[in-house]
Amino acid sequence: MHSVSNFLLLAACIFIPASLQSVVMAEETMPVRVAILDFPASGSQGYRNLQRFLIPKNGFESTVISPEAIRKGDLKNFDVVIMPGGSGSGQAKALKPEGRAAVRTFVKNGGGYVGICAGAYLASSHYEWSLDLINARVWDRSHWNRGKSNVTIQLTPVGSEVLSNTNSKYNIYYSNGPLLVPDNQPDLPGYEVLATFESEVANN
Repeated sequence: MHSVSNFLLLAACIFIPASLQSVVMAEETMPVRVAILDFPASGSQGYRNLQRFLIPKNGFESTVISPEAIRKGDLKNFDVVIMPGGSGSGQAKALKPEGRAAVRTFVKNGGGYVGICAGAYLASSHYEWSLDLINARVWDRSHWNRGKSNVTIQLTPVGSEVLSNTNSKYNIYYSNGPLLVPDNQPDLPGYEVLATFESEVANN
């Protein structure tokens, strides 16, 4: 089995770090270059919120990238790719097999991946259209449409260390993100849990 090299955050957001050396070098010389997927049928405006934070002042340089650009190989110009909220299957369909293969190659070569909600579904090993980036399946798939609400999360010791944060609990907004558990794919990397849910949404 591959060693654990990926992180799962909140069971709704997946963070696969870029190689440590590249991140350190970026911090010393230039902003981290972030590509944010968006396309007309994405059903999400999440990229706008991400771009408000991912600015040079905070150490980032963000660019909205299309599925077509990913298929053309444009991820080579970035350090990290973010798949935001929307629809995981919709993102997979827009990327097409060539685009999904390009993302896998990008991560395999040391690129970072952040999957938020739909992007976390996409990164899993659960669906036919999944990227298979980590050994994780969706738990209780039949009740994926749980609803939307504020929930409480608890950082794990690893989460506190990785995020350099001494606060252990946070209230966050939840909107039908996946609940992930280990899959039975020993050829895929495992993951570390950075936070767990202390409350739940069960409207459906």
